[in-house]
Amino acid sequence: MGHHDVVPGDSGLPLFGTPVVDSPALSRAVARLHTAVVETAPRPVVEERLTAAVLALSRDAATRPARLPDRQSEADPTAMAQARSLLRERFAENIAADELARVAGCSRFALYRGFRTVYGFAPSDYQRDLRLRRTRALLAEGTAPSTAAAEAGFADQAHLTRWFTRTYGVTPAAYRTAPHGEFQQ
Repeated sequence: MGHHDVVPGDSGLPLFGTPVVDSPALSRAVARLHTAVVETAPRPVVEERLTAAVLALSRDAATRPARLPDRQSEADPTAMAQARSLLRERFAENIAADELARVAGCSRFALYRGFRTVYGFAPSDYQRDLRLRRTRALLAEGTAPSTAAAEAGFADQAHLTRWFTRTYGVTPAAYRTAPHGEFQQ
């Protein structure tokens, strides 16, 4: 956690009464974090999954939850719109959660919770959708999948292919060579 993510001073840090916790939600959060780290997922994905794991740990395992700041502003639509605008402008970059939070004027925890509250999905999901839309446009123009992947901000063609196929039901190469309009969504 960054030093801006908890209330300074007597913040009431979480206490854990047992070293083993039976929590399916916490288990899923840690497993998703592990997968992101092992697969070298984009930095925003890793940071969001770390945030989710810490929040689940505090919620499900702590005898006294940590008091996190920004609760009153966590779902401020104006602040979340500022973060969304930054993602739109720089979707091909691996923007750190700290930078998004700074633009929104809140902590990383408040950004994660607030963005999901206002838009229904995490900032990294929104960024991936923007990347997929850009890739689709490039492929429709005849751009090679490897070039489109790099230009849209995917780590490599394999990452693009996995997400493109999962989202659109067709590989990038097949989409590129299909008659115009066949796969419009």
